[in-house]
Order: sequence, then structure tokens, then C-alpha cells
Amino acid sequence: MALNTTPNISDPDGFYAELLNAHEGLSDDESIAFNARLILILANHIGDRAVLTEALAAASKGDKS
Repeated sequence: MALNTTPNISDPDGFYAELLNAHEGLSDDESIAFNARLILILANHIGDRAVLTEALAAASKGDKS
């Protein structure tokens, strides 16, 4: 499986609003911890180490393609 970077979320605006709402009322440190937990949960769901490595490389370059 290769990293999918094409739009793939149904209702992306709704998800973004939900994500922002999840951070509401959190301190900066709590928000950072929330993001870390969310990343680990989603990484576990993906499970494929090669895809996760591609995602890390893409994120470090700021790649959105």
C-alpha cells in the first residue's frame, strides 16, 4: 500500500470543525498531547510501516501532494 495524499475524507470541512472543537479549551500543552495521541491512534489504524515512513517523510517536507 502506498501513501494516499489525494483528498479522501468525506465532509472534510466537518472533520476540520470537529478537530478544532476537540482542541477547544485545551492549553497549548494539552493540545500538543492530544495531537500526539491522535497521531498514534491513527498510525496504529494504518499499521503499515512503509506507509507510516512515507507519511513521516512527506510531513517533514511539508509535502501535500
